[in-house]
Amino acid sequence: MNFTALHRLLGREPGLITDAMIDAAVENGIKETDDLDWKSELPPARGLPQMDYPKDIAAMANSGGGTIVYGIEESQKAAIRRLDVGELTETHERALRSAAVTAISPPIFGLGIHVLGDPGNRAVAVVVPASVDGPHLIYRNDYFGAPIRNDADTVWMKERQIEAMYKARFDERRHEAEALTNLYDEAATGRDTDRRAWLIAVAHPRLPAAQTTRPTLDKTKEVFKAAGSHALIYVGRNGIHPLESVDLLNPRPGLRRWIAANIATTEHSRWRESWVSVHHDGAVSLATVVGGHPAAADRYNSGDLIDSSAVECAVADLMGMIRAVSEHRGTNEYEVRIGIEWTGGTPLVIQSADRFGHPFADNSIPLARYSPVLTTVRADADSLDFFQQVHDLAEDCINQGGLTVVRMINPPSREE
Repeated sequence: MNFTALHRLLGREPGLITDAMIDAAVENGIKETDDLDWKSELPPARGLPQMDYPKDIAAMANSGGGTIVYGIEESQKAAIRRLDVGELTETHERALRSAAVTAISPPIFGLGIHVLGDPGNRAVAVVVPASVDGPHLIYRNDYFGAPIRNDADTVWMKERQIEAMYKARFDERRHEAEALTNLYDEAATGRDTDRRAWLIAVAHPRLPAAQTTRPTLDKTKEVFKAAGSHALIYVGRNGIHPLESVDLLNPRPGLRRWIAANIATTEHSRWRESWVSVHHDGAVSLATVVGGHPAAADRYNSGDLIDSSAVECAVADLMGMIRAVSEHRGTNEYEVRIGIEWTGGTPLVIQSADRFGHPFADNSIPLARYSPVLTTVRADADSLDFFQQVHDLAEDCINQGGLTVVRMINPPSREE
């Protein structure tokens, strides 16, 4: 969900950038601002890192994000007419994204690139996300600089500005770590970890949600439904999904969040108890029992024995929630923390299965303590890249227990 400078200046609600919005901007003579830049021509793919393109992208990121529209003639900073930029090929688009990563440090991911209009009247809008990693620098030979927007112009930061931005970056990282820790501790509180191991998984957006209004009950239901659909793509219907053990159709309000409460309350289903929350600021949290699952029809594993499939399903469900919230709320990067809490006094064991599907723990490493797994997730990555992030996170989670192979999460290759 986008809310760009075009939306703001045209008085539009958050949504996609449309061709009609470009026409309206020209008709109304919308002027450039610190987060809107008109360009007449799209830079060519060849030699892109040596052109002004990285400077323009870095300046927008250093200024809190913004939109560059190619295919607009301007006079005195105001849009006066449209110009055709021609076809944007897949190779050209990859070059635009690549230059934002390779020619800028720290790299800028998650550009929104939108082709607007019919042949002969095409424009391209590049939406640069806000960033907490500034200052973003560009290098030319042996020199570097930090560009920034000054109203409608791009200028170079002075030393004091660069110093202030670095301080803001380090402060923000400290606050991110504190927010993530608080979210995790809250999700872990009150669990009977002396009897059965719990997996606690939380994710906090690095930047607040673009959609600032509190999500309604109906919107939250849509998010939960989308999260379940995403999770099934990553791991399929096999295994025990936390999202299948909570009441997704009747979320309950909590403190600045919606809670999908546990519905596994009977004597024979308590082993799959789960709790899931979507917070108003775009954060998500998940707590689910992973120890003491059934070993056979008439007996259960001990509370310290975990099947790797339970871990994979929990990771898939968390990532499905991140993806769904990102689509609905406009969040793009998340800090993630996943841990397994167990206070029963015996080592944790994460078991796998042999080729016949029988439990197999010979390669497992008993854990006196499970160290939390920390990572950054790009929620707005393309489908295959996001799928790969799901796999890699699950792999990190099971590797700690001595296991190598992720059994259920298998991203397709790009050739497929």
